[in-house]
Amino acid sequence: MTKVIVAGATGRMGRRICAMVQQHPHLTLSGAFEQASNPFVGQDIGEVAGLGPLGVKITAGLEAVIEQGEVVIDFTFHKATMEFIKVAAQYGRAMVIGTTGLTAENLVVLRETAAAHFPCVQSPNMAVGVNVLFKLAERTASVLGDAYDVEIVEAHHRMKKDAPSGTALKLGEMAASGLGRDLAEVGVYERHGMIGERTDKEIGIQTIRAGDIVGEHTIYFAGAGERLEITHRAHSRDNFASGAALAAAWIADKPKGLYSMFDVLGLGDF
Repeated sequence: MTKVIVAGATGRMGRRICAMVQQHPHLTLSGAFEQASNPFVGQDIGEVAGLGPLGVKITAGLEAVIEQGEVVIDFTFHKATMEFIKVAAQYGRAMVIGTTGLTAENLVVLRETAAAHFPCVQSPNMAVGVNVLFKLAERTASVLGDAYDVEIVEAHHRMKKDAPSGTALKLGEMAASGLGRDLAEVGVYERHGMIGERTDKEIGIQTIRAGDIVGEHTIYFAGAGERLEITHRAHSRDNFASGAALAAAWIADKPKGLYSMFDVLGLGDF
């Protein structure tokens, strides 16, 4: 059994990750931590997450629990994630990172640190269906080519802090890759007023924040006389949490380095 530590264990995602870890036949929840100011520190994570008592106390900070586990699952905040990476490197613990909002510079640091110190799965979205969507976006874009405009619309709950979502950005990157473009050069994230005609190369990514929407992503390929839409709708956070548990079981015995969910799911040649 692989011993798993969950970061931000009392949050909405953290609780579901704890549940999915407990349900996985090859994983066991050995640690859970929060910020020192969190009111649940010292309590049993099983009781807090509605799983019944597990005998795993919520600690203040990763350092207090790092020696109790083999894999750290982190879906918290990008600044916190960068600190957790340092601790994981010091102790040589594997990581599964689903945090969004990581900058290009953050990812460079993560790649270099993982290559030297620990194995890590990093993805903006751990859901199996979303990762298939990523590959479909790339393949579809490469087949349809420049004759079709590419637009992405994403919708999430009103509490989400970053925009566009990491998933939407990844979709844009995959479509751009299929078209031989660079999203950093052609991405358009806001339209208002007299903007003029759409350019041929741009890839639009638009954001909706409302209510309790778990997560919806649609990529449009619009050509002359027809439109192709590919949509993924998340009905619960369990899709992301179960993907994280799958990644934790997969990464435990892998060599040092940075991996993606494509590696976990065997989608590299999809």
